[in-house]
Parts: sequence; C-alpha cells; structure tokens
Amino acid sequence: MPLSHPYSKIEVVKPQALVAGLIVLLLAAGVIFFTRDWWHKALFSLTGEEATLPQISGIIQYGLTRLQPPLQTGADVPVQYADLNPYGVNTFLQNEVEPEKREKALRMIAEAGFKWIRQEFPWQDIEIHGKGDFEDRRHEPYQSAWNKYDQIVELAEKYDLKIMARLSTPPAWSRALTDTVGTFAPPDNTSDYGDFVEAVARRYQGRIPAYQIWNEPNIYPEWGVYPINAEEYTALLKEGYTRVKAADPEAIVVMGALAATIELDRVRRYDASGQPTSPGGLSDVLFLQQLYDAGAAPYFDVLAMQGYGLWSGPTDRRMQPRVLNFSRPLYVRDVMVRNDDAHKPIWLSELGWNAVPPESGIPPVYGQVTPEQQGRYAALAYERMEQEWPWLGVGFYWFFKQADDRERASNPQYYFRMVEPDFTPLPVYQAMQMQAHKPSVMYAGWHQANHWAVTYRGDWQPVKQPEATFDDALRADQVGATAVFTFAGSSLDLVFVPGEGQVRVQIDRAEPLEIDLRASSQKPTDRWSTVNLARTLSQDLHQVRLEVTQGPALLDGFIVENRPSLSFNRAGSALMVLATLAGLGLLWWQRSRKGEE
Repeated sequence: MPLSHPYSKIEVVKPQALVAGLIVLLLAAGVIFFTRDWWHKALFSLTGEEATLPQISGIIQYGLTRLQPPLQTGADVPVQYADLNPYGVNTFLQNEVEPEKREKALRMIAEAGFKWIRQEFPWQDIEIHGKGDFEDRRHEPYQSAWNKYDQIVELAEKYDLKIMARLSTPPAWSRALTDTVGTFAPPDNTSDYGDFVEAVARRYQGRIPAYQIWNEPNIYPEWGVYPINAEEYTALLKEGYTRVKAADPEAIVVMGALAATIELDRVRRYDASGQPTSPGGLSDVLFLQQLYDAGAAPYFDVLAMQGYGLWSGPTDRRMQPRVLNFSRPLYVRDVMVRNDDAHKPIWLSELGWNAVPPESGIPPVYGQVTPEQQGRYAALAYERMEQEWPWLGVGFYWFFKQADDRERASNPQYYFRMVEPDFTPLPVYQAMQMQAHKPSVMYAGWHQANHWAVTYRGDWQPVKQPEATFDDALRADQVGATAVFTFAGSSLDLVFVPGEGQVRVQIDRAEPLEIDLRASSQKPTDRWSTVNLARTLSQDLHQVRLEVTQGPALLDGFIVENRPSLSFNRAGSALMVLATLAGLGLLWWQRSRKGEE
C-alpha cells in the first residue's frame, strides 16, 4: 500500500469554480452598491432596466455584448434625409368623421412641437369600387373619395406639418381571391398599385414630401397569407418608386417599414383545427439582406423600420440578435453599411412603449410600462436618436389618438395612444411637448447645411451644385447673411464648395475666424473641401455664428466630432470593469462547461 502524501486529501479547485465564485462576488458587490441612486441611474443608462435585479442581470449581458465584434454604423459619413427635424407622430385622421376633429388633432400635434405626421392614404378608401373609380358611393350623398384627403393635406399645410403618406391596404377588387387572402395582401398586378401610387403623387405634387411604399412586408398579416417573399416585395417597391419619381421627382420614397421580429418562418402555419401555430414572418435583418440580394437598393431613398422598446427602456444597449429592444436599428444599420448603402438614413415609422393597465386583464404582448414611464421613455428615445445616431432621421411616435375607444377593453395596441379619443392629453403627450420644445442641438456626425438645428437669416437659397454632397448646397450672395446654431462636441469643421466667398465664424466668445472659401484643406484622399474651425473644445454645448463677408458663399455641411476624454468618472469606470469581468467570467465558464460535455 503506497504511502499517502500529506496533501493528498486536499481537493484541487477547478478553474470553472473559481470563475463562478468570482461572478458571485461581483454580483454580491453589485447588490451592495447598486442600491445607491447614482448606480441605478448609471445602470439604467446601459441596460434600460429600472429594477435592481434586472439591472444586475442586464449589466452582465451588457458585458458579453462588449465582447462581440463591433457593428458597422458608418457614423462619420454624410447621410441624406437624416438632418430633418426628427419629431413625428402617427395619425388616423381618415377615421375621424368630423372635419373639426381632424383639425383639432393637427392643431394639438403642432402645439406639441411635432413637425411630421405619418398618415395612411389607404388604397381601399380612395380607389374604392374599381379600377380608376375615385368616387365614394358607400353612403349618400356620393362624393369624391379625395375630399377627405384633400382636407388632411390642406390642414397639414396650415399647421406647418409635413406628411409621410403610407400607401397600402389594397381594395378587394385588386385580387382575384379578394380579401380571403388577407385584407392587407398585395394586389395580383403590381401595375394596379403603381397606377394608384402615381395618382396620389400627381395630385399632391410638391405638397406631400415623402411616400412610404407598403408597411411591414416581412410579417403576417401585412403580406396577407402569402409566404414572406423579398423578391416579390422588391418588385412592388420598384413599381412604387418609379411611379412616385415620375410624378414628383423631388419626393422622398421610403421603404415599407420593416417589422422588428426574430421570426424565421416565412409561412403562416396552422394545426388540424385551423388555429395558427406560426405567425409567419421573417427577421427584419435577414429580410433586409434578401432585399439587397434581390436588387432593391436603387428603389428607396429612406429605409424604414419599427422602433418599439417593448420590455426595456430606450437606453438598453445590450445587443443580442434574438432579443428585441430599442437598439435594434444598430443591426439594421450594419446590414446597410455592409451593402454600401451608408448614405441612406433610417426612419422609425413607429416607436413607443405600451402602457396597458395591469388591471385591464389584457395580455401585455408589447411590454408594459406605467403612463409616467411611457412619457419619460419616449422623450429619452428621441434624445438618444439625436445624440447617438446621426444616420437616423425622423421618428414617428405610435400613435396620436384613435377616433373612438372600441378597442379599450380588448386590444393592447390601444394603450400606445398619446391622447384619449376625447382629446384628453396623457403624460406621454406632455413629456413629448417638453422634449420637442427643447433648444435644437447639432450632435456628432456629418451634417448637411440644411440641418434642422441651424437658423439662417438673409438670402440663403438651396441650389443644385454638382460639387456638393448629394448635389445640394445653400448659397448666400448677400453680405451680412448669417447662420447660427448650437453644437455638442470638441471639434467642428465647415464643409463648403470652393468659390469666391468669404465668411467670418465665431464660436462662443473666441476671436472670430476669417475663412476664405477659395482655399481648401482638402487632401488628395478627401472627398470634400473642409476647413477646421475648432479642434480642442470641451465636450459641452458651443454657440456658432457664421456671417458672410463676401459672396457668394456655398455651404455644403458641418462635421462635428466629440473626442472622448481620457478620464472616466467613478460610475463609468466601475461599470465597465464590472461588466467586462462578469462577461469574461461568464463566457469562460460557459465554454469550459461545453468542453466538459
């Protein structure tokens, strides 16, 4: 019998157990510190969670997120149609019977500070009874089906609101199988849809700036009972795009909004009793790549998607392909950049949080927040869009109001509303009113000269200029014409078209700079003529005043950069260490367990 070694009874601790112990210690330390208010705020800014335990779980998930390869967002390239005022809201004005209610709705929307509405122009409500028939004979007296929509356009102009017209919902006559294949199913002949699109675009030429071609083509029921098919939607998109451009070349064509979904089953399936077992839908990310493969890129100016927060707040930065949160646009943007479409923006056709009351008994399938959270989250969502995503343009809150409350007791969608059917404002209306009326700021990114935060005074005129980005520039011949704006960042460049002009630029209270626009700092590898106006400013808000001292001055845009400080505050440092260690530990543990198996 061999002699026993004096340490033979001591068990060797496996690395997996050490890692597990480290995670437990980190979590225990987190529980102690996370009860502090400033920790809660810092964790909310990363996880979008407000309760302690979800925040602890969320920060570990965030740590794992930081270990993933970074997504490509093209944050430093010029993007057309991204510098418009971002405040929009969805409306159902076609359902309001009284014209007075349509006007009251638009007046309240304008008073809240919104500048855009997304309003459906349903095909079935305009070309009602048959091909080329625009008379409404559903009730007496008969009238033009255009009357209601003419009034909507007139009221939008009265209250200085721009319209994105959603063109969808075909009439039953456009399909041989009528509505048996779904009320929203595409028509049998895309040319019928094209004729309708062109009729709308010609009637409102120069008055409606943007048209959306369909809605959520990657899910049931928006594509009817048919299998989701990127090639077929590409054909419909091409038809709509070419018809809009033929009638109104300056109009913006927006892709049908991609529904945020992780579904992978293109076909809606049923069991033996006829009940659906699969909703039928395809991941927005996968569907978008299929659209690019099908040749859709030339046929939209703006990519649209839905931007719901669901079960977490707008500051949730955890990135997991099969988890839906407000960071979802980053995945879609990555697909765009990889397909050389970085110059196009994303617009959020719908965004919001659902405030279905717990006592209602309605299943919270869209998440569940309090009315106070609904308003606070909506405001923070627009704040994040402006500050972090220079490639994202307009966001349309879902939605302003319903015409009546018939869905109050049964449909969770009812509880996205901003005001009640009787126009009683809810907290989200008041929160958005405060947010939209905040002073406008230009944040980091490459911005066109017509950025909504810039106030121009004098004879500035938009001109077509081949040397300018997207061929668009602002020109001033008058000495004394000015441009004033606030930006947040440490560096500012002026982008211009070389000419004979000169401008004087003052940032904050510094000595004004005299800029000769005949000179250019353009390097052989640069695509634009630029001059740096400031490079080592503090990461705060800065006031800019540009004045033309000799015309003509041709402005192309502005480049704002925000170089991070080398120092971190204690909350940020601790959070990053905790998240990274926890993520590394958990990843190591998972891989070790797989190795043992």
